[in-house]
Amino acid sequence: MNANSDDIGNGNGAVRLVVLSGLSGAGKTIALRTLEDFDFYCVDNLPAGLMPALVDAVSTGGHRRIAVGVDVRNRSEDLNQLPLVLADLARIGVDYQLIFLDSRDDVLSKRFSDTRRRHPLSADGLPLHDAIALERKLLRPLAAIADRVVDSSELNVHQLRRLIATELGMAGGELSLLFESFAYRRGLPIDADFVFDARVLPNPHWDAALRPLSGKDRPVREWLLQKPEVTRFLDQLTGFLDEWLPRFEADNRSYVTICIGCSGGRHRSVYLAERLAEHFRGTREQVLTFHRELE
Repeated sequence: MNANSDDIGNGNGAVRLVVLSGLSGAGKTIALRTLEDFDFYCVDNLPAGLMPALVDAVSTGGHRRIAVGVDVRNRSEDLNQLPLVLADLARIGVDYQLIFLDSRDDVLSKRFSDTRRRHPLSADGLPLHDAIALERKLLRPLAAIADRVVDSSELNVHQLRRLIATELGMAGGELSLLFESFAYRRGLPIDADFVFDARVLPNPHWDAALRPLSGKDRPVREWLLQKPEVTRFLDQLTGFLDEWLPRFEADNRSYVTICIGCSGGRHRSVYLAERLAEHFRGTREQVLTFHRELE
């Protein structure tokens, strides 16, 4: 690494590095996506030995917040090297935090069963419960030096995102907003502060060309943008939130979840959540989106 302490630790502020590790299925990918929403430069499955070069390149480019996923897909020698790498980075002024995501074995087994994903250590025919046990053994040294161990056994995706955004200090003290889309047929999201029903709006689902797409795709966005009632709904919703969100800040709230639902959770609710996030990103830094039915 060519950077020195003046390059990294001072200048426009110290580089912040969050290293995410943990068991497969415990939520590392969700945590990385959350940090990406907070403008972290995120890289997954990076060999530990390449971390100094990454920090050097990214910080030289002006990005001061970096998140790296390190897990059992790394070679054992890379995992063993991580403590030394972090110590070297600390010596040149990098402010790092190692977060380890854990979960109970029975929960991990159920998650792999539900998603039908293959465990990274089961490629050679190793049974799932043996693969989990082996992974836990390989990652034990990282768990031992972690600044924070997060047990996600009782957390859903939404709750884990909230924890990363608030309890782990990623939100920087400012009110954080999460705009979440969902389908009513799958039930209301938990922990919602506001819930708005978009089922009264025109539905792109009934257009065969738009049905396979989502509210993040340009054809759907353009279709909805042409509907006056959609524009009026969005304007009124934006005005309501502009008026009342400052009251939450005055009440020392750190996190507010605004949920928008429609029938399938793919078109109208996604479009509105994205448009609202775009609006508030103009004045706030800590704005996230989560589309439950698209994950």
